[in-house]
Amino acid sequence: MSQTFGLQAELRTGIGKKRASRLRRDGKLPVIVYGHRKEPIAIAVDRHIFIEALHHGHRLFDTDLGGRRETLLIKELQYDYMGKEIIHADLVRVDLSETVRVTVAIKQVGISKGAHEGGMIDELLDHLEIECRVTEIPDVLPVSVKEIGVGDSVYARQVPLPPGVKLITDPESLVLLCHMVAAAKTTEELEAEMPAAPEVIGEVKEEESAEPTD
Repeated sequence: MSQTFGLQAELRTGIGKKRASRLRRDGKLPVIVYGHRKEPIAIAVDRHIFIEALHHGHRLFDTDLGGRRETLLIKELQYDYMGKEIIHADLVRVDLSETVRVTVAIKQVGISKGAHEGGMIDELLDHLEIECRVTEIPDVLPVSVKEIGVGDSVYARQVPLPPGVKLITDPESLVLLCHMVAAAKTTEELEAEMPAAPEVIGEVKEEESAEPTD
C-alpha cells in the first residue's frame, strides 16, 4: 500500500519549453500541482530522487509548498517521444482520508499452463482503473496465470482486488488471452504457397520467333 515519501520542491517562476529544457539539463523535473480548488502551482523536483521513488512504488509525496505541507498524488506522467524518459509530471493535492480514482498496473505471476501446451499469453490490458482510499492504493494488481491454458482468458472482473478497492474499468474488458503459437513454416512450405508466375499473353518463345536461316 502507498506511503507518503518526503520530496523537496522549489517553486518555478516561469514556464515554457525553454525553461523546462533548462530544468531537465540541471537534473530537475518540471511539475504542476493542482486540486482542492486552489490555483495550480509550478514546481521543480530532483528528477533522480523522484524516479527512484517511483521505482519503489511510491505514489504519494509529502512536500513543502510555500511554507505549507501538502500531500500530493501522482495524476499523470509525461514521457519523451521514445516513451522512455519522464519529462513532466502532474500531481494533485489530496487528503489521506479521501477516496480517489487511479490506474494501477497489472502484473502476471507464474508460468501459464498454456505455455507448456505450446501457447502464449497476450496482454490486452496492462492496467485497471480503480477507486480506493489514498492510503490503500496498491502498487500493482497481481494476476496468477498458472492455471491459464490455451483458449482461456481473464476479464477485468476476474482480477483479484484488495479489500476496500473498487473496480472502475468495465468488468467485461478482456485483460489476458492465451492462444496457440503458430508453427513457423519452412522455406519449402512458403514457396509452395506462392502463386505461380502468370503467363504473359503474346509472349513468343525465342526459338519460335527466330528467323529461318539458309
